[in-house]
Amino acid sequence: MQRRAFLTGAGGATLALGAGIKTAAAKPEHRWKMVTTWPTNFPGLGTGANKLAELIGEMSGGRISIKVYGAKELVPAFEVFDAVSQGTAEIGHGAAYYWKGKSEAAQFFSTVPFGLTAQEMNGWLYHGGGLELWTELYAEFGLVPAPAGNTGVQMGGWFNKEINSVEDLAGLKMRIPGLGGEVLKRAGGTPVNLPGGELFTSLQSGAIDATEWVGPYNDLAFGLYKAAKYYYYPGWHEPGTTLEAMVNKKVFDALPKDLQSIVLNACKVVNQDMLAEYTVRNPAALQSLLTEHGVDMRKFPPDVLLKLREFSNQVVAEIAEKDAFSQKTYASYEKFLKQAKEWSAISELTYLQARDHA
Repeated sequence: MQRRAFLTGAGGATLALGAGIKTAAAKPEHRWKMVTTWPTNFPGLGTGANKLAELIGEMSGGRISIKVYGAKELVPAFEVFDAVSQGTAEIGHGAAYYWKGKSEAAQFFSTVPFGLTAQEMNGWLYHGGGLELWTELYAEFGLVPAPAGNTGVQMGGWFNKEINSVEDLAGLKMRIPGLGGEVLKRAGGTPVNLPGGELFTSLQSGAIDATEWVGPYNDLAFGLYKAAKYYYYPGWHEPGTTLEAMVNKKVFDALPKDLQSIVLNACKVVNQDMLAEYTVRNPAALQSLLTEHGVDMRKFPPDVLLKLREFSNQVVAEIAEKDAFSQKTYASYEKFLKQAKEWSAISELTYLQARDHA
């Protein structure tokens, strides 16, 4: 009888606990808006933001509910930073190099031309001091940042003229953000910063002569092959582009510790998952571009890449001199890059060469 009473009581407690969970799931404690720099439901980028919102909801047992807004649905693409900082939305998804107008140092937390790959970026951010610097920087703007996606090495872009020498970049009007845009400017080109949703019409109309976006998976989705003749590689300007989630700091600090951990760890899951998705989707999309659409794919000539690397070293070093925080971030990034290059040279690089020769 005592055992039966105990089991009945335990069962009642279990049912009560289950009922409590269902109640919490039905009535979220925190209703958030997420604004993004991406077109609504855009493959990889927009769907990655959707996945983050869904994951936070699931992991929190419904205590946090997030409604996602694509670019222009609530705020324009390049107003995401301000919207989250000012509390118009609780969370945003984008890329840190879009906010160089707020701080030059922000660009280091997205990608640097001829810099860290996706794998190396994760190493620097999670275990090399990068995320601590990023958190310190964004705190000034009332934000908490977290890596929340990576595209891996990108393509060099779509061009309506052949690039046979660095002189062919002179006068070129190209959509290319961040530090890559500054390198293009050093080569005599004109960088233009446009949101993804405007790329096709701008390229087709001749408003720009060239554009980079991400890689085959996303470029195919935008139909960029219909607006440009040549598809160049490699993406020297974005070797491992980290995407970000940013949470309004007051909102984040007000969360209990378990929900703070859930938000940050959901970002880690999406950061890994997005890179895995691009690793799968890009090869198939590239084959479609080449075989079904007859895209003319070209490799940048070695002398062009060497010159762009020279310009890149100059630009990045000059950014470091802009202010004390940029200098501190540059020192951390360069130290990690040196170590990563030495290890990659005897691990990844040597292995890939051996695999190709086998």
